[in-house]
Amino acid sequence: MSERLDRFVSLMKGIFELDKSDLDFGIYRIMNIRKQEIEKFLSEGLPQKVQETLAPFARNTGEIEKRLAEIEQSLGTDISQLPDTIPMVREYKDLKSQLAAGVDMAALETDVYSALYSFFNRYYDEGDFISKRRYKEGVYAIPYEGEEVKLYWANQDQYYIKTAENFKDYSFVARNPYGDSCTVHFLLVDATTEQNNNKESKDSKRTFMLYQETEEQPELKTFEYRPDTNEFIVRFVFDVPEDKKAKYLELNGAAIRKKIAADYPKLVQILLADVSSDKKKPKTLIDKHLEAYVAKNTFDYFIHKDLKGFLYRELDFYIKSEIIHLDDLDTTNEQRVETYLAKVKAVKRVGHIIIDFLAQIEDFQKKLWLKKKFVVETNWCMTLDRIDESFWPEIIANPAQIQEWIEMYAIDEVEGDLTTIGWTNPPTMEFLRQNQNLVVDTKHFSTDFKERLVASIDDLDQQMGGLMIHSDNYQALKFLQNQYASTVKLIYIDPPYNTDASKILYKNGYEHSSWLSLMESRLAEGRRFLSDKGIIEVAIDDYELRYLNSCMDNVFGIGNAISNIAILTNPKGRDQGFIAQAHDYTVIYAKNKALAETNNFILSEDDLAKKFSKSKDGEALRELPLKRTGTGKRREERPYMYFPFFYSKDRDELIVIPEEYYVKIYDSQTDTFNDSYLAEVIDNFKVQGYEAILPMSSKGEHFRWRWGYKSCVAGVKNGVLFCKPVRGGGYAVYQYDFADEEATPKSLWYGERYDASSKGTNLLENIIPNNPFDYPKSLFTVEDNVIIGCNGDDTVLDYFAGSGTTGHAVLDLNRTIDGSNRKYILVEMGTYFDTVTHPRMKKVVYSADWKNGKPTSRNTGVSHIMKYFSLESYEDALSNVWLSDEHKSLYSLFGEDYLIHYMLDIESKGSLLDLEQFKAPFSYQMKITERNETKTRRVDLVETFNYLIGISVARQSVVSYFRSEPDTAGNYEGAVRLVKDNDGVYGFKQVEGTLPDGRRALVIWRTVTEDLLASNAALDAYFTKHRINPQDREFDVIFINGDNNLENLRTGEESWKVQMTETEFKNRMFEEA
Repeated sequence: MSERLDRFVSLMKGIFELDKSDLDFGIYRIMNIRKQEIEKFLSEGLPQKVQETLAPFARNTGEIEKRLAEIEQSLGTDISQLPDTIPMVREYKDLKSQLAAGVDMAALETDVYSALYSFFNRYYDEGDFISKRRYKEGVYAIPYEGEEVKLYWANQDQYYIKTAENFKDYSFVARNPYGDSCTVHFLLVDATTEQNNNKESKDSKRTFMLYQETEEQPELKTFEYRPDTNEFIVRFVFDVPEDKKAKYLELNGAAIRKKIAADYPKLVQILLADVSSDKKKPKTLIDKHLEAYVAKNTFDYFIHKDLKGFLYRELDFYIKSEIIHLDDLDTTNEQRVETYLAKVKAVKRVGHIIIDFLAQIEDFQKKLWLKKKFVVETNWCMTLDRIDESFWPEIIANPAQIQEWIEMYAIDEVEGDLTTIGWTNPPTMEFLRQNQNLVVDTKHFSTDFKERLVASIDDLDQQMGGLMIHSDNYQALKFLQNQYASTVKLIYIDPPYNTDASKILYKNGYEHSSWLSLMESRLAEGRRFLSDKGIIEVAIDDYELRYLNSCMDNVFGIGNAISNIAILTNPKGRDQGFIAQAHDYTVIYAKNKALAETNNFILSEDDLAKKFSKSKDGEALRELPLKRTGTGKRREERPYMYFPFFYSKDRDELIVIPEEYYVKIYDSQTDTFNDSYLAEVIDNFKVQGYEAILPMSSKGEHFRWRWGYKSCVAGVKNGVLFCKPVRGGGYAVYQYDFADEEATPKSLWYGERYDASSKGTNLLENIIPNNPFDYPKSLFTVEDNVIIGCNGDDTVLDYFAGSGTTGHAVLDLNRTIDGSNRKYILVEMGTYFDTVTHPRMKKVVYSADWKNGKPTSRNTGVSHIMKYFSLESYEDALSNVWLSDEHKSLYSLFGEDYLIHYMLDIESKGSLLDLEQFKAPFSYQMKITERNETKTRRVDLVETFNYLIGISVARQSVVSYFRSEPDTAGNYEGAVRLVKDNDGVYGFKQVEGTLPDGRRALVIWRTVTEDLLASNAALDAYFTKHRINPQDREFDVIFINGDNNLENLRTGEESWKVQMTETEFKNRMFEEA
């Protein structure tokens, strides 16, 4: 293998992730399954393609040499002595010249490999293809279609996928064969702002290094062992190293192993155990996880939306601009032209093969990213008043639920008196009756209890006040789409500002472009949820504001921009070197500005008294000058709003100039004011005892009134307009503005209620002490944003939920405003979902007031039902992929074409959606990773399907099990009747509801045994037994898993159709993948 070929193959192995065979997760694990076949293709298949393409050129050279030999044999070897007049001599010399001008085949192959290396190397960057459309060296081209303003960023055509919770901080539980265990945390210490001499660049990239302890932060240790909880903590920084040649992964591993061996002997057997499958390359458990941690933070930040199209276009341009130089082509030298064409053909052919293979891998990852994910587990939180008392004895008997009440609500501190039932453990039924705002969480109960509870409440989806989802927000938005498209009135999000306090992961200087890729795709998905009247509000600060506005212009349209509200959130200011930052923004856009609806604020009594400080006939009011000031004040801007009032002091009478005089003041034909005429009119009225009042400035400038002529006439008549003397003489016209409790929101908010410290940080600390949020939003900032965007029964969506402030704001508004029943959807992917976001919501349902983690009032709760669930992650989707060996014969049958184009789709088909498991839908299992520990667990197939088809659930049953017995009176041979039996093999569950298009739907889930005929007989019996009267409740469609003959039972009065659940499930899950 030549040096250039070797270099090229080495690059290809890196691009195809084959150089990361030690990593056993994600796409690396999948590629390693077929590593042998791919390596063989790269080292043998590609060179063969190059040689095949160049072969015709090689054969031409051979023919020349053959002809030269023939001439030499015919004329003798000393042909140079013969005269050129002999035709064969001339032919010989021409052939010699052609041969001399030819290119060495080995050299030509080397040129091809060099060209391919240069092309792919310029776009590939540690697991990602960066879309830098190169025009020429150091100059790039962007797509431009004639827009007035164009926003473009380096990763615009890519999905940003570095959102999983285990990237910045990584935890795992380690165990040895003797039962000893230890929880290990790799924690990333926030790095300081990059200084000018320490900026990341192509040649100076950030890397993971062990944290170095400092005197400024003595509490932060590089290594920390907590024996009481058996936790081992290692802290890192992610920064540009001083020694750019050092191998920090190896250095970090060696330092950690040394520390464990020296100071923590208890951890040696657990963390330093050899877990390598290769005896020649031992690897400790701690090293394995360290490699995974670094890899997850270093590689694969993006998935390309159209890698094949992009690289095809770039390769074509690369060939035209950097391989074929038209000025260098000597058309008189055919051999040289053929050399160029041979090289071009080889580069293009092999380049397309590589691109097709890469596109197969990238598109496979895109398919997994875009596919709608499984619901892992569904639970409900309900206040006791929503639960039938028949369930209360089971609740009282559940020690986990009682303990949560004690820890969360300090319910054991309730003391009894003449009117209050005191706490006992377990509590009494009467105690529960007096404390019906206690929240019951079904996670503490059995599946049977949960199903019975859910089945006991009709129209549960309509009664549900909140939905919380633990998931990457992009995945959640995709998943919720069929259920909530065009129904949300307000989206309020507080995304990462990308400042030091909330920096997203990025690589190689692509800080703002990574943030834009993160935001653009989520804003676009979010837009699909908004109703036509809906608006979106995005919290942000100056660091990304300019990019956010441009991005939202792209997504929502520049004509749908409403406002950028500046909010004084930090009165003390945040030192940034030049000017202390004291404010944030809310950026507001409409889905359709022409249809958008927003709401005014309701003023408090104090604010009303300040704003309307005067009164008339017992009504509060304020006096407003009628003269226009500020923008648009000059009479030329609204000429028909310039005219005089007249006031007679003797009569105490205010009048407007009569209309026959008014119409002559301004001539629209000449666009001029007839001031001389107006002066005559004023003189005439002066004789009658009237003084003219014109909208003039103190400098004699002609202004205009705020009201038009007819409105002023009416205002004088009904007493709303009046005049009073002004300093220096004369009069001014004023308006009585009577008190209105509503006020239009302004674009500048300030005041204590918006202080993020007292109304955000301190407030949350009193609810959830020692929480990880340094600077959450003021609750009242979010409340005011919610008021602007929605009211009544509207739904608010927040897919950057953080600590849960938006949900808290919705509940508080429902608590304090009569008739408010706003609903919320919160999406959060952080590990603090279970420790802050969800607990906060359960707490503020119970009480409005908290101090040091305990409620200070117990009578301020709200009646509430909230559903929450977690979704399969993208990493989980990758973990569940396996490649079937039963299709390997296709490789030998179709050769490299199968490997390049079809391998991943065909061999992974059974693992992306395991249709076999639909036979037992109540025990569908997957590998799910939590805290970097992967376990096989059951997922919620029923709930997943509900969201895939977007059904609004009216009622659902529990899973009931039956055994079958022959039914001699049945309609066909083999008919059976069902007998309820908890040990029976036939399980059934039904869900009723309405689809988004208005069709009524019934979903029947059942277990299907190996005997399909017997299972279908059981289905017929179940349907007949539980048949719903068509006149009472007709269904348009019935979904059933497994092949069935149910339509044979349809009567003439019924029109329902049966659809196979598996088919619909697959179509919906992959409809955009």
